[in-house]
Amino acid sequence: MQSIAIIGGGVVGTMAAYYLNRSGWSVTVVDQGTIGGGCSHGNCGYICPSHVLPLAAPGALASTLKTLFTKNSPLKVRPGFALRNLGWFLRFARKCNRSSMLNAAVGIQAMLNSSRRLYDELLEDEKLEVEWDTYGLLFAFQTKKVFDHYAETDHLLSETFARPARRFDAEALQKLEPALKPGSVSGGYLYDGDAQLQPDVLMTEMKKLLAARGVTFVERAAMNGFISKGDKAVAVRTTKGDYCADSFLVATGAWTPQLRSHLGGKIPIIPGKGYSITLKRPAICPTYPIIFEEHRVAVSPFASGFRIGSTMEFAGYDESLNRSRLQLLRDGASHYLNDTDAPAFEEWWGWRPMTFDGLPIIDRSRMHPNVLIAAGHGMLGLSMATGTGKLVRELLTGEAPHIDARAYSAGRF
Repeated sequence: MQSIAIIGGGVVGTMAAYYLNRSGWSVTVVDQGTIGGGCSHGNCGYICPSHVLPLAAPGALASTLKTLFTKNSPLKVRPGFALRNLGWFLRFARKCNRSSMLNAAVGIQAMLNSSRRLYDELLEDEKLEVEWDTYGLLFAFQTKKVFDHYAETDHLLSETFARPARRFDAEALQKLEPALKPGSVSGGYLYDGDAQLQPDVLMTEMKKLLAARGVTFVERAAMNGFISKGDKAVAVRTTKGDYCADSFLVATGAWTPQLRSHLGGKIPIIPGKGYSITLKRPAICPTYPIIFEEHRVAVSPFASGFRIGSTMEFAGYDESLNRSRLQLLRDGASHYLNDTDAPAFEEWWGWRPMTFDGLPIIDRSRMHPNVLIAAGHGMLGLSMATGTGKLVRELLTGEAPHIDARAYSAGRF
């Protein structure tokens, strides 16, 4: 029986554990915190093939520079952090053109489409109760100018990437989603192929499922490196001891650059801090998950609560809870919805692992050929997790990859 130690117990590492366990591998998952306790916990829960376009796009550079001088921008780059990571931001700037955007979108789309199908299979096969709904994802616009301008993006998604949406004018959108304040929107687009689940519930269910099938979970065990024999790793060294295996997967999200000396090669990932607030479901609750584009705020109507999330803060490995960012979420949602000032029963932040081109890294370590890296999924870790998990299994077992893995090669850096 082949064995693997997976370093990182977020949704990517957990899904890799699932596919390898199903193929008969002995699996140990090691995490420096708790399983599912990082960025996989409090995100908005979207499984969104509509998000095929990367952050690096025409116009993104000007928007990013503007945040250096704007007090309450949903996207915030701290000047000191930008200077310390100038190389990353310069490479991001070079990707902010239509050709680079479309090239990256091909790899993003392949992973998103794969994962969307695999979620259907996973939830059907395992009967997981994760508050799964397939109503779609609604993009709502406050002003007619931005609503009309978005038609270009929708046309691109429809014609180039086969992601058509249903367009609604203000009156039709109000009928579709009565929870919107009257007069708050000029129109919107509904992407029917998107879905939603509650991420923390998914992680709880996956841990329970995998533990029952013999997967070993080791929590609060920070990685200190590998023990090697020749060019191969034979064990991962942690603060709770050494774990031997035939192969290893590093799925440590935004922490991955901290392990560079153990992996070799460039790992151009920086942490992008996102926030969310989870409230009691309001009396008039949206039916659809909604993204309010002008304010960069997203809402998730779960059966067990109501989440307001998003924003992006490039501030390094800052562990503080910035309450001004939380207030920004409430204020943004209040333009469109009632009851956004209820007490929160959870306030959360997490580091998204951001690559400058928007594509994850899924490739073998240059230092050890039996160590695989799967990190850098940005804001789409949950949306890409099942496809990544299956691809990891294929790369480790020598199966023909179900999607082209070259797009995620570390050799592109």
